[in-house]
Amino acid sequence: MPIGPFLLRRLGSSALAVLGVSVLVFLFLHLVPGDPVDRLAGGEATPEQRAVMARCMHLDRPLPVQFGIFLRNIANATLGRQCPDPAGKPTVLQRVLEVLPYTIQLALGGMLVALLLALPLGVVAAVRRGSWIDALAALVSLSGISMPTMWMGPLVISIFFLELGWLPGPAEPDAAFALLLPSVVVGTHLMAMLSRMTRSSLLEVLREDFMTTARAKGLPEWLVIVKHGLRNALLPVITVAGLQFGALLGGAIITEKVFARPGLGTLLLDGISERNYPLVQGTVLVVAVCYVTVNLLVDLAYGVADPRVRRA
Repeated sequence: MPIGPFLLRRLGSSALAVLGVSVLVFLFLHLVPGDPVDRLAGGEATPEQRAVMARCMHLDRPLPVQFGIFLRNIANATLGRQCPDPAGKPTVLQRVLEVLPYTIQLALGGMLVALLLALPLGVVAAVRRGSWIDALAALVSLSGISMPTMWMGPLVISIFFLELGWLPGPAEPDAAFALLLPSVVVGTHLMAMLSRMTRSSLLEVLREDFMTTARAKGLPEWLVIVKHGLRNALLPVITVAGLQFGALLGGAIITEKVFARPGLGTLLLDGISERNYPLVQGTVLVVAVCYVTVNLLVDLAYGVADPRVRRA
């Protein structure tokens, strides 16, 4: 199948996914018990102040009208405004764009740490299959995915910041070294999945005939493994890494809170605690768009690399 129809099909499914997320977020927020006006206006608000707050959030309108306003805010690229809405208050999109770079930094840092750990572990485990090295690599991977973020985050802060004093504190999101510990915490969890994927993919490649041919040419073993084996085994690894990167763009809420970092996860949590409908809806929509976009790019890259995918 040509790439054109494949691209159109993937774009259509991505657009439907974003629309479905928008509808679900809108409906679920309105199904949550409690009055958001109470949360935002406070218990001492007068009836007049409560009425102003309800009008600002369009809660005095029928549900279909509220959904239409939500779609209009998407179309005008504001995603709505926080209530109360004093003059000069940033729109939801502006608030999201303020913290989005921090989330991208954390996602990229976590992915880099994961790949730097996962690829060597996976290669060594595949080459030494069944040995104590393979068992040790499996243990390291299992340990990485088993340690809860809520425990690992404070642990690394205690060791590297409080005890050793090697790195800046968690409340310095602009410092280069302040990104290191959160990236390690996020990347360690992702490393386990990627290392096992690298191992299994490389084991399949090592059984191929072209690997025997490469060895028969007298090439060094490390060159055979890296140039001929790993390069052919990386396609499924890159696919999984791309999908996980999309998930990281959704915001590592626990990691951001532990390290006092701004980001989409923290912004979403604040919006939920405040019952701030426009903020929650806008943040979740941006997260969904980021995730769907990364998935789309991964699908397209896989389709270009392997024509069989375009026929699926």
